[in-house]
Amino acid sequence: MNYKETLFFIAKSLTISLEEKNRDEIEIILKTTDVDWGVVVKVSTAHYVFPALYCNLKRADFLQYLPLELVSYMEHITNLNRERNQQILTEAQELNTILLTNNITPIFLKGTGNLLSDLYEDIGERMVGDIDFIFSKEDYPKAITILRDNGYVKAGSPHFRHYPRLINNNKIVAVEIHKELLLEEYASEFNYSFVEKDIKVIRGVTVLSYANKLNLSIIANQINDDGFYYKTIALRNAYDVFLLSKKTNAKEAVNTLDKLSHLLNCFLATCYEVFNKVDSLAYNETTKTADYLSIFNSQFINSRKTKRHHKIIKSYLFIKVRLNVFYKAILNKEYRFWLFKRVTGKNWYKEKLLQLGIKL
Repeated sequence: MNYKETLFFIAKSLTISLEEKNRDEIEIILKTTDVDWGVVVKVSTAHYVFPALYCNLKRADFLQYLPLELVSYMEHITNLNRERNQQILTEAQELNTILLTNNITPIFLKGTGNLLSDLYEDIGERMVGDIDFIFSKEDYPKAITILRDNGYVKAGSPHFRHYPRLINNNKIVAVEIHKELLLEEYASEFNYSFVEKDIKVIRGVTVLSYANKLNLSIIANQINDDGFYYKTIALRNAYDVFLLSKKTNAKEAVNTLDKLSHLLNCFLATCYEVFNKVDSLAYNETTKTADYLSIFNSQFINSRKTKRHHKIIKSYLFIKVRLNVFYKAILNKEYRFWLFKRVTGKNWYKEKLLQLGIKL
């Protein structure tokens, strides 16, 4: 199995609990093909879907086709992730209580928001980084003060979308307090005012609607992580989109936006392609989207050419971000102070050269 075959195999396997056609096709592959499980582990781990892969194979009763040592390893990792997620849910509930007691309502986002919404059949499926939530412009500074009064300290750099990451030595995950969901260019279209109109309250916790969860899952990759530039797919985000497409109409969800619609539609089209033409992932078929898919698929043909192209994109984005940083430093005193401390650090230049792929 080459990289594309492995990626598509993993993606299709993530749908077998809900898509009978894909379930049948994956079973045939497992019975008749010598699967390179080492590569499958590597790719699924890189895409943060290793536990989700295990859970889907287990639900379909396909673990019988896997090597026993691999099954044991997958079970171990998934158990660890499930335990971690249970602790994250506990910490999220604690944060929710603290903030509500102070008359502030957090809207939980991304992975934690999905866990709190019972999106996954098994909470062990989703690998979660931080606890993210968003507040109104008025409540944003209050939330920062409350969390800092409760033992959370800064552990990151300033960001347009959120306050520097906060950590608490007695907690297992960091917290990101958002005032925006997107980079400046698109912040006026998809923001707190847009999403708070149709929020859901589940067991006392506030989360986004399914449609806005789906949009944010795409946005997190396409825009905030520059996926649209690279024309790649992140299976963790794609898996969330697939599950959410069973809760809401995916095409209608992306069509609710204007400037963002094309970027979101391209990711939806990629999901449709990678997950083997799942009906719930139907997208708006346009010339631009066809061109996007063509580039996406062409990247699997010549890996060296793709790596060179991605390196150029990475350099372009690096320069773009740095120029924006210096521009914000001119306008914002706090940001200027942080930047001065950052660039005068002895490891700063080495770190930047490594980010550009330049070896010392």
